[in-house]
Amino acid sequence: MASCSRRIRSPFVSTIFFDLDNTLIQTQKGDKLACEKLVEVLVEDYGIPHHLAVQATQTFLQNFRLCTENPEMSLSEWRHLLWVQALGDKYKSIAGEVSLHWVELRYECLAPPPAVRALLRQLHRRHFRLGLITNGPSRAQWEKVHRLDLARLFDVILVSGDLPWEKPNAHIFHEACRLLGVPPSACLMVGDKLETDIKGGKEAAFGATVWVLPPKGNGHGSGDHPRPDYTLEKVTDILRLLPPTANWTREDMSHPSTSSVWRNGRRVPLTTQPPDFEDCNSNFSNASDGS
Repeated sequence: MASCSRRIRSPFVSTIFFDLDNTLIQTQKGDKLACEKLVEVLVEDYGIPHHLAVQATQTFLQNFRLCTENPEMSLSEWRHLLWVQALGDKYKSIAGEVSLHWVELRYECLAPPPAVRALLRQLHRRHFRLGLITNGPSRAQWEKVHRLDLARLFDVILVSGDLPWEKPNAHIFHEACRLLGVPPSACLMVGDKLETDIKGGKEAAFGATVWVLPPKGNGHGSGDHPRPDYTLEKVTDILRLLPPTANWTREDMSHPSTSSVWRNGRRVPLTTQPPDFEDCNSNFSNASDGS
């Protein structure tokens, strides 16, 4: 039921900002699938009874979703601890190996489908600037970006854990616009959450907001959540909304893409060597958009 019968009517559209989790990558679905695959590994490789393997993976996933990282530990140490707790005394000795298995399975399951990568490349060929704005702790979100090789597909990336704001605060949207030198009215915000992506895009006075329905989306939600300008069943449907090429103004053309990100309070080119995930500062209060 994508409302794609009309195209974007903003005076000009030059820039599209995407959410990450459950918009470009199916984080909740992928993490669940990774744990289901891991059950088979626990049964076949470690001889754990099936019901105990299911119980352990469900416990891990529940705890992981509640707290994806602990700022006092490295990502690997934190995940190892969660697996120790999930496996219990009898099997905790294999927690390190299981944690490594889970990470590999996770990123296999989180990989964006080819159609999503093709979409982003096609938008660049149409001369749209592309940005990624994601809520979540710095280390956990940047690990996704680099493990999934997403950085090269965007002109700017903002992770709330690196900044004083998170979606829906308009400041994070305006900072993304500032980095690219574009006015908010020339931008679209595309995401799966009404309360962060759509509300934030509207409060930042973006040209339009595009809601990608969750897998079990029910209409336009309830309560005080704003109504999106457009609704799509899947993110790749956005091509139906857009003009053949990006519309530019003389002022817009005077601000070339900066191809940069914010890390640890300063602007860093996207061409900079990816940071060490274990040494990045993170804001533990920033809750991930994903699992």
